[in-house]
Amino acid sequence: MTDIATAADDRITGEILKIAGVVVLGAIMSILDITVVNVALPTFQTTFASVGHPLAYSTVAWTVTGYTLALATVIPVTGWAADRFGTKRLYVAAIALFTIGSALCAIASNINMLIGFRVLQGLGGGMLMPLGMTIMTKAAGPKRMGRLMAILGVPMLLGPILGPILGGWLIDSASWHWVFLINVPIGAVALVYALAALPKDSPHPSESFDFIGMLMMSPGLALFLYGVSSIPAEGKVGTPKVLVPALIGLALVVAFVLYSFRPEHPLLDLRLFRNRNLAISIITMFLFAVAFFGGLLLVPTYFQQIRGESVLRAGLLVAPQGIGAMLTMPIAGTLSDRFPVGRIVPFGLVFIAVGMAGLTQIESTTSYTVLLGLLFIMGLGMGGTMMPIMTSALKTLRAAEVARGSTLLNITQQIASSIGVAVMSVILTNGLKDAKLAYPAIAARHNPQIAAQIGGETGIKQGLAQAANAFAHTYWVAFALVGLTVVAALFLPRKHEESHLLDNEQQPDAVPVIAH
Repeated sequence: MTDIATAADDRITGEILKIAGVVVLGAIMSILDITVVNVALPTFQTTFASVGHPLAYSTVAWTVTGYTLALATVIPVTGWAADRFGTKRLYVAAIALFTIGSALCAIASNINMLIGFRVLQGLGGGMLMPLGMTIMTKAAGPKRMGRLMAILGVPMLLGPILGPILGGWLIDSASWHWVFLINVPIGAVALVYALAALPKDSPHPSESFDFIGMLMMSPGLALFLYGVSSIPAEGKVGTPKVLVPALIGLALVVAFVLYSFRPEHPLLDLRLFRNRNLAISIITMFLFAVAFFGGLLLVPTYFQQIRGESVLRAGLLVAPQGIGAMLTMPIAGTLSDRFPVGRIVPFGLVFIAVGMAGLTQIESTTSYTVLLGLLFIMGLGMGGTMMPIMTSALKTLRAAEVARGSTLLNITQQIASSIGVAVMSVILTNGLKDAKLAYPAIAARHNPQIAAQIGGETGIKQGLAQAANAFAHTYWVAFALVGLTVVAALFLPRKHEESHLLDNEQQPDAVPVIAH
Protein backbone atom coordinates (compact mmCIF):
# COMPACT_ATOMS: atom_id res chain seq x y z
CA MET A 1 0.00 0.00 0.00
CA THR A 2 1.48 3.30 -1.08
CA ASP A 3 0.23 6.75 -0.29
CA ILE A 4 -0.28 8.85 -3.38
CA ALA A 5 0.18 12.10 -1.47
CA THR A 6 2.68 12.77 1.22
CA ALA A 7 2.98 15.75 3.51
CA ALA A 8 6.21 16.80 1.83
CA ASP A 9 4.61 16.79 -1.63
CA ASP A 10 2.68 19.94 -2.50
CA ARG A 11 1.27 18.75 -5.83
CA ILE A 12 -2.51 18.38 -6.18
CA THR A 13 -2.91 14.95 -7.75
CA GLY A 14 -5.86 13.55 -9.68
CA GLU A 15 -6.82 11.38 -6.70
CA ILE A 16 -7.02 14.43 -4.42
CA LEU A 17 -9.13 16.28 -7.00
CA LYS A 18 -11.54 13.31 -7.06
CA ILE A 19 -12.02 13.68 -3.30
CA ALA A 20 -12.48 17.45 -3.73
CA GLY A 21 -15.17 16.75 -6.36
CA VAL A 22 -17.18 14.60 -3.92
CA VAL A 23 -17.02 17.26 -1.22
CA VAL A 24 -17.94 20.11 -3.58
CA LEU A 25 -21.00 18.16 -4.85
CA GLY A 26 -22.20 17.68 -1.27
CA ALA A 27 -21.57 21.32 -0.41
CA ILE A 28 -23.44 22.52 -3.51
CA MET A 29 -26.52 20.48 -2.53
CA SER A 30 -26.45 21.62 1.09
CA ILE A 31 -25.79 25.34 0.55
CA LEU A 32 -27.82 25.91 -2.63
CA ASP A 33 -30.83 24.27 -1.02
CA ILE A 34 -31.08 26.90 1.72
CA THR A 35 -31.22 29.86 -0.67
CA VAL A 36 -33.23 28.15 -3.45
CA VAL A 37 -36.10 27.43 -1.05
CA ASN A 38 -36.16 31.07 0.18
CA VAL A 39 -37.37 32.10 -3.29
CA ALA A 40 -40.18 29.51 -3.22
CA LEU A 41 -41.85 30.78 -0.02
CA PRO A 42 -44.47 32.99 -1.77
CA THR A 43 -45.31 30.01 -4.04
CA PHE A 44 -45.83 27.78 -0.96
CA GLN A 45 -48.24 30.41 0.45
CA THR A 46 -50.60 29.98 -2.52
CA THR A 47 -49.94 26.30 -3.36
CA PHE A 48 -50.79 25.00 0.12
CA ALA A 49 -53.51 27.60 0.81
CA SER A 50 -57.00 26.70 1.93
CA VAL A 51 -59.79 27.96 -0.39
CA GLY A 52 -59.31 31.68 -0.92
CA HIS A 53 -56.95 32.08 2.05
CA PRO A 54 -53.19 32.11 1.37
CA LEU A 55 -51.07 30.68 4.17
CA ALA A 56 -49.39 33.18 6.50
CA TYR A 57 -45.75 33.90 5.65
CA SER A 58 -44.80 32.90 9.22
CA THR A 59 -46.22 29.41 8.53
CA VAL A 60 -44.38 28.73 5.26
CA ALA A 61 -41.19 30.25 6.74
CA TRP A 62 -41.02 27.08 8.88
CA THR A 63 -39.81 25.26 5.76
CA VAL A 64 -36.62 27.33 6.15
CA THR A 65 -36.61 27.49 9.96
CA GLY A 66 -37.15 23.71 10.34
CA TYR A 67 -34.20 23.01 8.03
CA THR A 68 -31.98 25.46 9.94
CA LEU A 69 -32.94 23.99 13.32
CA ALA A 70 -32.20 20.45 12.06
CA LEU A 71 -28.79 21.70 10.94
CA ALA A 72 -28.16 23.25 14.36
CA THR A 73 -29.19 20.03 16.12
CA VAL A 74 -26.99 17.67 14.10
CA ILE A 75 -23.81 19.77 13.58
CA PRO A 76 -22.60 19.46 17.22
CA VAL A 77 -22.87 15.64 17.03
CA THR A 78 -20.99 15.40 13.70
CA GLY A 79 -17.46 15.59 15.16
CA TRP A 80 -18.07 12.66 17.53
CA ALA A 81 -19.93 10.63 14.89
CA ALA A 82 -17.08 11.11 12.36
CA ASP A 83 -14.57 9.73 14.88
CA ARG A 84 -16.91 6.92 15.91
CA PHE A 85 -18.15 5.66 12.52
CA GLY A 86 -15.56 7.09 10.09
CA THR A 87 -15.98 10.10 7.82
CA LYS A 88 -16.65 8.07 4.64
CA ARG A 89 -19.54 6.03 6.09
CA LEU A 90 -21.09 9.10 7.71
CA TYR A 91 -20.68 11.26 4.59
CA VAL A 92 -22.38 8.62 2.42
CA ALA A 93 -25.20 8.33 4.98
CA ALA A 94 -25.60 12.14 5.06
CA ILE A 95 -25.87 12.32 1.24
CA ALA A 96 -28.45 9.50 1.26
CA LEU A 97 -30.53 11.17 4.01
CA PHE A 98 -30.43 14.54 2.24
CA THR A 99 -31.42 12.99 -1.13
CA ILE A 100 -34.29 10.96 0.35
CA GLY A 101 -35.48 14.07 2.22
CA SER A 102 -35.39 16.05 -1.06
CA ALA A 103 -37.48 13.44 -2.91
CA LEU A 104 -40.04 13.36 -0.09
CA CYS A 105 -40.26 17.19 -0.05
CA ALA A 106 -41.16 17.13 -3.77
CA ILE A 107 -44.17 14.86 -3.15
CA ALA A 108 -45.44 16.66 -0.01
CA SER A 109 -49.20 17.26 -0.26
CA ASN A 110 -49.54 19.81 2.56
CA ILE A 111 -47.37 22.34 4.40
CA ASN A 112 -46.94 20.19 7.53
CA MET A 113 -45.58 17.28 5.49
CA LEU A 114 -43.21 19.65 3.70
CA ILE A 115 -41.90 21.07 6.99
CA GLY A 116 -41.38 17.54 8.38
CA PHE A 117 -39.47 16.40 5.28
CA ARG A 118 -37.38 19.60 5.36
CA VAL A 119 -36.28 18.64 8.90
CA LEU A 120 -35.22 15.21 7.58
CA GLN A 121 -33.34 16.92 4.75
CA GLY A 122 -31.63 19.24 7.26
CA LEU A 123 -30.38 16.32 9.36
CA GLY A 124 -28.46 15.09 6.31
CA GLY A 125 -27.48 18.55 5.07
CA GLY A 126 -26.15 19.61 8.46
CA MET A 127 -23.48 16.89 8.36
CA LEU A 128 -22.30 17.52 4.79
CA MET A 129 -20.31 20.72 5.37
CA PRO A 130 -18.37 19.81 8.56
CA LEU A 131 -17.68 16.29 7.22
CA GLY A 132 -16.64 17.69 3.83
CA MET A 133 -14.25 20.09 5.52
CA THR A 134 -12.77 17.24 7.58
CA ILE A 135 -12.30 15.04 4.49
CA MET A 136 -10.68 17.89 2.52
CA THR A 137 -8.34 18.85 5.38
CA LYS A 138 -7.09 15.30 5.86
CA ALA A 139 -6.72 14.68 2.11
CA ALA A 140 -4.88 17.95 1.53
CA GLY A 141 -2.14 17.88 4.13
CA PRO A 142 -0.67 21.21 5.26
CA LYS A 143 1.08 22.13 2.00
CA ARG A 144 -1.98 21.85 -0.26
CA MET A 145 -4.64 22.94 2.15
CA GLY A 146 -5.06 26.54 1.02
CA ARG A 147 -5.70 25.55 -2.60
CA LEU A 148 -8.12 22.74 -1.72
CA MET A 149 -10.05 24.91 0.74
CA ALA A 150 -10.39 27.47 -2.08
CA ILE A 151 -12.15 24.74 -4.11
CA LEU A 152 -14.53 24.10 -1.20
CA GLY A 153 -15.08 27.86 -0.94
CA VAL A 154 -16.70 28.04 -4.38
CA PRO A 155 -20.09 26.61 -3.27
CA MET A 156 -19.84 28.34 0.13
CA LEU A 157 -19.51 31.81 -1.40
CA LEU A 158 -21.49 31.29 -4.62
CA GLY A 159 -24.38 29.26 -3.14
CA PRO A 160 -26.11 32.28 -1.56
CA ILE A 161 -25.67 34.25 -4.81
CA LEU A 162 -26.70 31.58 -7.34
CA GLY A 163 -29.50 30.07 -5.21
CA PRO A 164 -32.08 32.82 -5.91
CA ILE A 165 -31.28 32.72 -9.65
CA LEU A 166 -31.75 28.94 -9.82
CA GLY A 167 -34.86 29.01 -7.61
CA GLY A 168 -36.51 31.77 -9.67
CA TRP A 169 -35.75 29.97 -12.93
CA LEU A 170 -37.02 26.56 -11.70
CA ILE A 171 -40.29 28.01 -10.38
CA ASP A 172 -40.90 30.16 -13.50
CA SER A 173 -40.03 27.48 -16.07
CA ALA A 174 -41.15 24.28 -14.27
CA SER A 175 -42.79 24.15 -10.80
CA TRP A 176 -41.89 24.40 -7.12
CA HIS A 177 -41.41 20.60 -7.01
CA TRP A 178 -38.18 21.00 -9.01
CA VAL A 179 -36.64 23.11 -6.25
CA PHE A 180 -36.33 19.75 -4.43
CA LEU A 181 -36.29 17.25 -7.33
CA ILE A 182 -33.10 18.79 -8.73
CA ASN A 183 -31.27 17.39 -5.68
CA VAL A 184 -32.25 13.77 -6.46
CA PRO A 185 -30.04 13.15 -9.54
CA ILE A 186 -27.21 15.24 -8.02
CA GLY A 187 -27.53 13.23 -4.77
CA ALA A 188 -27.52 9.90 -6.64
CA VAL A 189 -24.35 10.88 -8.54
CA ALA A 190 -22.73 12.17 -5.33
CA LEU A 191 -23.57 8.89 -3.54
CA VAL A 192 -21.95 6.67 -6.19
CA TYR A 193 -19.04 9.11 -6.54
CA ALA A 194 -18.42 9.15 -2.75
CA LEU A 195 -18.44 5.34 -2.50
CA ALA A 196 -15.91 5.10 -5.35
CA ALA A 197 -13.61 8.05 -4.66
CA LEU A 198 -13.38 8.46 -0.88
CA PRO A 199 -10.63 6.39 0.76
CA LYS A 200 -11.44 4.06 3.65
CA ASP A 201 -10.68 5.64 6.99
CA SER A 202 -10.16 4.36 10.52
CA PRO A 203 -12.96 5.05 13.02
CA HIS A 204 -12.08 5.55 16.70
CA PRO A 205 -14.92 3.69 18.45
CA SER A 206 -13.30 3.91 21.88
CA GLU A 207 -14.69 7.39 22.61
CA SER A 208 -17.87 7.39 24.67
CA PHE A 209 -20.73 9.58 23.50
CA ASP A 210 -21.36 12.71 25.57
CA PHE A 211 -25.14 12.37 26.10
CA ILE A 212 -25.27 15.09 28.77
CA GLY A 213 -23.44 17.48 26.48
CA MET A 214 -25.76 16.68 23.58
CA LEU A 215 -28.86 17.28 25.74
CA MET A 216 -27.53 20.77 26.48
CA MET A 217 -25.80 21.81 23.24
CA SER A 218 -28.09 20.56 20.45
CA PRO A 219 -31.41 21.88 21.82
CA GLY A 220 -29.64 24.96 23.22
CA LEU A 221 -28.22 25.90 19.82
CA ALA A 222 -31.51 25.13 18.06
CA LEU A 223 -33.55 27.25 20.52
CA PHE A 224 -31.07 30.14 20.37
CA LEU A 225 -31.10 30.17 16.55
CA TYR A 226 -34.92 29.91 16.51
CA GLY A 227 -35.16 32.98 18.75
CA VAL A 228 -32.66 34.94 16.67
CA SER A 229 -34.24 33.92 13.35
CA SER A 230 -37.64 35.12 14.66
CA ILE A 231 -36.33 38.69 15.01
CA PRO A 232 -36.92 39.77 11.35
CA ALA A 233 -40.59 38.67 11.41
CA GLU A 234 -41.20 40.25 14.83
CA GLY A 235 -39.40 43.48 13.89
CA LYS A 236 -37.74 43.84 17.29
CA VAL A 237 -35.83 41.88 19.91
CA GLY A 238 -38.04 42.43 22.97
CA THR A 239 -40.92 40.08 22.12
CA PRO A 240 -41.67 36.77 23.90
CA LYS A 241 -41.30 34.80 20.63
CA VAL A 242 -37.71 36.03 20.41
CA LEU A 243 -36.62 36.32 24.03
CA VAL A 244 -38.04 33.08 25.51
CA PRO A 245 -36.37 30.56 23.13
CA ALA A 246 -33.21 32.68 22.72
CA LEU A 247 -32.62 33.05 26.48
CA ILE A 248 -33.41 29.38 27.24
CA GLY A 249 -31.11 28.35 24.38
CA LEU A 250 -28.35 30.70 25.55
CA ALA A 251 -28.63 29.34 29.12
CA LEU A 252 -28.26 25.77 27.81
CA VAL A 253 -25.23 26.72 25.66
CA VAL A 254 -23.57 28.51 28.62
CA ALA A 255 -24.29 25.47 30.82
CA PHE A 256 -22.64 23.28 28.16
CA VAL A 257 -19.56 25.54 28.04
CA LEU A 258 -19.14 25.29 31.83
CA TYR A 259 -19.70 21.52 31.76
CA SER A 260 -17.55 20.74 28.67
CA PHE A 261 -14.20 20.93 30.50
CA ARG A 262 -15.14 18.03 32.83
CA PRO A 263 -15.47 14.95 30.57
CA GLU A 264 -12.43 13.57 28.78
CA HIS A 265 -14.29 13.53 25.42
CA PRO A 266 -16.93 16.31 25.38
CA LEU A 267 -19.38 16.68 22.50
CA LEU A 268 -17.57 19.88 21.43
CA ASP A 269 -13.97 20.12 22.55
CA LEU A 270 -13.63 23.76 23.65
CA ARG A 271 -10.09 22.98 24.77
CA LEU A 272 -9.19 23.49 21.11
CA PHE A 273 -9.46 27.23 21.80
CA ARG A 274 -6.11 26.91 23.57
CA ASN A 275 -4.75 26.80 20.02
CA ARG A 276 -4.25 30.53 19.39
CA ASN A 277 -4.62 30.24 15.60
CA LEU A 278 -7.94 28.42 15.91
CA ALA A 279 -9.26 30.92 18.49
CA ILE A 280 -8.30 34.02 16.46
CA SER A 281 -9.56 32.43 13.23
CA ILE A 282 -12.95 31.60 14.75
CA ILE A 283 -13.35 35.14 16.15
CA THR A 284 -12.44 36.58 12.74
CA MET A 285 -14.76 34.11 11.00
CA PHE A 286 -17.65 35.07 13.31
CA LEU A 287 -17.32 38.82 12.62
CA PHE A 288 -16.83 38.21 8.89
CA ALA A 289 -19.89 35.92 8.62
CA VAL A 290 -22.14 38.43 10.47
CA ALA A 291 -21.13 41.18 8.01
CA PHE A 292 -21.06 38.96 4.89
CA PHE A 293 -24.32 37.01 5.30
CA GLY A 294 -26.13 40.04 6.74
CA GLY A 295 -24.97 42.30 3.92
CA LEU A 296 -25.70 39.64 1.30
CA LEU A 297 -29.41 39.85 2.17
CA LEU A 298 -29.55 43.59 1.43
CA VAL A 299 -28.43 43.68 -2.22
CA PRO A 300 -31.14 41.54 -3.89
CA THR A 301 -33.76 43.13 -1.60
CA TYR A 302 -32.67 46.60 -2.77
CA PHE A 303 -32.92 45.57 -6.44
CA GLN A 304 -36.42 44.12 -5.92
CA GLN A 305 -37.94 46.74 -3.63
CA ILE A 306 -36.28 49.97 -4.79
CA ARG A 307 -35.55 49.23 -8.46
CA GLY A 308 -38.57 46.98 -9.10
CA GLU A 309 -36.58 44.02 -10.45
CA SER A 310 -37.90 40.45 -10.52
CA VAL A 311 -36.39 37.77 -8.27
CA LEU A 312 -34.52 36.27 -11.23
CA ARG A 313 -33.12 39.60 -12.48
CA ALA A 314 -32.16 40.64 -8.94
CA GLY A 315 -30.24 37.39 -8.60
CA LEU A 316 -28.48 37.94 -11.93
CA LEU A 317 -27.53 41.50 -10.93
CA VAL A 318 -25.71 40.13 -7.87
CA ALA A 319 -23.62 37.84 -10.12
CA PRO A 320 -20.60 40.25 -10.36
CA GLN A 321 -19.97 39.56 -6.68
CA GLY A 322 -19.65 35.85 -7.46
CA ILE A 323 -17.43 36.52 -10.49
CA GLY A 324 -15.09 38.62 -8.33
CA ALA A 325 -14.91 35.87 -5.70
CA MET A 326 -14.14 33.21 -8.32
CA LEU A 327 -11.23 35.27 -9.65
CA THR A 328 -9.47 35.77 -6.30
CA MET A 329 -10.33 32.49 -4.55
CA PRO A 330 -7.77 30.28 -6.37
CA ILE A 331 -5.12 33.02 -6.01
CA ALA A 332 -5.81 33.32 -2.27
CA GLY A 333 -5.70 29.50 -1.95
CA THR A 334 -2.27 29.33 -3.59
CA LEU A 335 -0.97 32.21 -1.46
CA SER A 336 -2.32 30.52 1.71
CA ASP A 337 -0.06 27.55 0.98
CA ARG A 338 2.99 29.83 0.62
CA PHE A 339 2.45 32.69 3.06
CA PRO A 340 0.86 33.09 6.53
CA VAL A 341 -2.84 34.01 6.22
CA GLY A 342 -2.29 37.09 8.40
CA ARG A 343 -0.59 38.60 5.35
CA ILE A 344 -3.49 37.72 3.00
CA VAL A 345 -6.83 38.17 4.79
CA PRO A 346 -6.45 41.90 5.69
CA PHE A 347 -6.04 42.74 1.97
CA GLY A 348 -9.24 40.86 1.15
CA LEU A 349 -11.08 42.71 3.91
CA VAL A 350 -9.88 46.07 2.54
CA PHE A 351 -11.59 45.27 -0.80
CA ILE A 352 -14.80 44.35 1.06
CA ALA A 353 -14.60 47.57 3.11
CA VAL A 354 -14.19 49.66 -0.08
CA GLY A 355 -17.27 48.00 -1.60
CA MET A 356 -19.31 48.42 1.60
CA ALA A 357 -18.24 52.08 1.89
CA GLY A 358 -19.55 52.70 -1.62
CA LEU A 359 -22.88 51.06 -0.76
CA THR A 360 -23.33 53.38 2.25
CA GLN A 361 -23.90 56.12 -0.37
CA ILE A 362 -26.58 54.15 -2.26
CA GLU A 363 -29.60 56.05 -3.64
CA SER A 364 -32.78 55.07 -5.48
CA THR A 365 -31.23 56.24 -8.76
CA THR A 366 -27.63 55.03 -8.34
CA SER A 367 -26.21 53.87 -11.67
CA TYR A 368 -26.23 50.11 -12.20
CA THR A 369 -22.65 50.40 -13.49
CA VAL A 370 -21.56 51.80 -10.11
CA LEU A 371 -23.54 49.19 -8.15
CA LEU A 372 -22.23 46.25 -10.16
CA GLY A 373 -18.68 47.63 -9.90
CA LEU A 374 -18.98 47.85 -6.11
CA LEU A 375 -20.34 44.30 -5.93
CA PHE A 376 -17.44 43.07 -8.08
CA ILE A 377 -14.91 44.77 -5.74
CA MET A 378 -16.62 43.15 -2.72
CA GLY A 379 -16.47 39.79 -4.48
CA LEU A 380 -12.72 40.16 -5.03
CA GLY A 381 -12.35 40.69 -1.28
CA MET A 382 -14.64 37.82 -0.30
CA GLY A 383 -12.66 35.38 -2.44
CA GLY A 384 -9.51 36.34 -0.53
CA THR A 385 -11.01 36.21 2.95
CA MET A 386 -13.31 33.35 3.93
CA MET A 387 -11.36 30.23 2.98
CA PRO A 388 -7.93 31.52 4.11
CA ILE A 389 -9.49 32.09 7.55
CA MET A 390 -10.75 28.50 7.63
CA THR A 391 -7.37 27.26 6.38
CA SER A 392 -5.66 29.09 9.26
CA ALA A 393 -8.08 27.56 11.76
CA LEU A 394 -7.56 23.94 10.71
CA LYS A 395 -3.95 23.95 9.51
CA THR A 396 -2.29 23.69 12.93
CA LEU A 397 -4.68 21.07 14.38
CA ARG A 398 -3.61 17.48 14.81
CA ALA A 399 -5.36 15.02 12.50
CA ALA A 400 -7.38 13.60 15.42
CA GLU A 401 -8.69 17.14 16.18
CA VAL A 402 -9.78 18.06 12.64
CA ALA A 403 -13.34 16.66 12.87
CA ARG A 404 -13.98 18.60 16.11
CA GLY A 405 -12.30 21.73 14.75
CA SER A 406 -14.40 21.79 11.57
CA THR A 407 -17.54 21.25 13.69
CA LEU A 408 -16.64 24.33 15.78
CA LEU A 409 -16.11 26.35 12.59
CA ASN A 410 -19.46 25.31 11.14
CA ILE A 411 -21.34 26.10 14.35
CA THR A 412 -19.66 29.52 14.43
CA GLN A 413 -20.70 30.19 10.84
CA GLN A 414 -24.29 29.04 11.47
CA ILE A 415 -24.71 31.28 14.54
CA ALA A 416 -22.99 34.26 12.88
CA SER A 417 -25.03 34.08 9.67
CA SER A 418 -28.31 33.88 11.65
CA ILE A 419 -27.28 36.86 13.79
CA GLY A 420 -26.13 38.81 10.70
CA VAL A 421 -29.40 38.29 8.83
CA ALA A 422 -31.44 39.13 11.95
CA VAL A 423 -29.50 42.30 12.79
CA MET A 424 -29.52 43.68 9.21
CA SER A 425 -33.22 42.79 8.76
CA VAL A 426 -34.28 44.61 11.92
CA ILE A 427 -32.19 47.72 11.17
CA LEU A 428 -33.53 47.84 7.60
CA THR A 429 -37.15 47.16 8.63
CA ASN A 430 -37.10 49.84 11.32
CA GLY A 431 -35.46 52.29 8.88
CA LEU A 432 -38.21 51.65 6.32
CA LYS A 433 -40.91 52.04 8.98
CA ASP A 434 -39.45 55.37 10.17
CA ALA A 435 -39.51 56.71 6.59
CA LYS A 436 -43.20 57.59 6.18
CA LEU A 437 -43.42 57.15 2.42
CA ALA A 438 -41.04 54.18 2.00
CA TYR A 439 -43.45 51.24 2.31
CA PRO A 440 -46.33 53.01 0.47
CA ALA A 441 -43.96 53.88 -2.42
CA ILE A 442 -42.79 50.25 -2.71
CA ALA A 443 -46.42 49.03 -2.68
CA ALA A 444 -47.55 51.76 -5.12
CA ARG A 445 -45.86 50.00 -8.05
CA HIS A 446 -48.60 47.35 -8.01
CA ASN A 447 -51.46 49.43 -6.61
CA PRO A 448 -52.63 52.61 -8.41
CA GLN A 449 -54.84 53.60 -5.44
CA ILE A 450 -51.82 53.79 -3.10
CA ALA A 451 -49.90 55.71 -5.78
CA ALA A 452 -52.70 58.29 -5.90
CA GLN A 453 -52.81 58.55 -2.08
CA ILE A 454 -49.11 59.48 -1.80
CA GLY A 455 -49.13 62.04 -4.61
CA GLY A 456 -48.52 60.00 -7.73
CA GLU A 457 -45.09 59.87 -9.39
CA THR A 458 -43.65 62.61 -7.17
CA GLY A 459 -44.66 60.79 -3.99
CA ILE A 460 -43.30 57.47 -5.29
CA LYS A 461 -39.92 59.06 -6.09
CA GLN A 462 -39.74 60.68 -2.67
CA GLY A 463 -40.71 57.43 -0.93
CA LEU A 464 -38.17 55.34 -2.86
CA ALA A 465 -35.46 57.90 -2.00
CA GLN A 466 -36.36 57.48 1.69
CA ALA A 467 -36.29 53.68 1.33
CA ALA A 468 -32.87 53.76 -0.36
CA ASN A 469 -31.62 55.90 2.53
CA ALA A 470 -32.69 53.12 4.95
CA PHE A 471 -30.58 50.65 2.93
CA ALA A 472 -27.61 53.05 3.03
CA HIS A 473 -27.85 53.38 6.84
CA THR A 474 -27.95 49.58 7.18
CA TYR A 475 -24.77 49.32 5.10
CA TRP A 476 -23.02 51.58 7.61
CA VAL A 477 -23.57 48.83 10.21
CA ALA A 478 -22.14 46.19 7.82
CA PHE A 479 -19.19 48.51 7.12
CA ALA A 480 -18.50 48.88 10.87
CA LEU A 481 -18.56 45.08 11.26
CA VAL A 482 -16.01 44.72 8.44
CA GLY A 483 -13.84 47.24 10.33
CA LEU A 484 -14.01 45.04 13.45
CA THR A 485 -13.13 42.01 11.32
CA VAL A 486 -10.00 43.82 10.07
CA VAL A 487 -8.92 44.41 13.69
CA ALA A 488 -9.38 40.68 14.50
CA ALA A 489 -7.56 39.68 11.28
CA LEU A 490 -4.48 41.65 12.31
CA PHE A 491 -3.95 39.01 15.03
CA LEU A 492 -3.92 36.11 12.52
CA PRO A 493 -0.49 34.45 12.13
CA ARG A 494 1.96 36.62 10.19
CA LYS A 495 4.85 34.16 10.40
CA HIS A 496 5.12 30.55 9.25
CA GLU A 497 4.23 28.11 12.03
CA GLU A 498 4.69 24.35 12.15
CA SER A 499 1.64 22.43 11.02
CA HIS A 500 0.53 19.49 13.13
CA LEU A 501 -1.59 18.12 10.28
CA LEU A 502 1.12 15.62 9.37
CA ASP A 503 1.02 12.66 7.08
CA ASN A 504 0.30 9.09 8.18
CA GLU A 505 3.91 8.05 8.46
CA GLN A 506 4.71 10.88 10.85
CA GLN A 507 1.55 10.71 12.86
CA PRO A 508 -0.03 7.41 13.84
CA ASP A 509 -3.50 8.71 14.66
CA ALA A 510 -3.98 10.43 11.30
CA VAL A 511 -6.70 9.23 9.02
CA PRO A 512 -5.10 7.91 5.79
CA VAL A 513 -4.88 10.46 3.01
CA ILE A 514 -5.25 8.10 0.05
CA ALA A 515 -4.17 4.49 0.00
CA HIS A 516 -4.24 1.76 -2.67
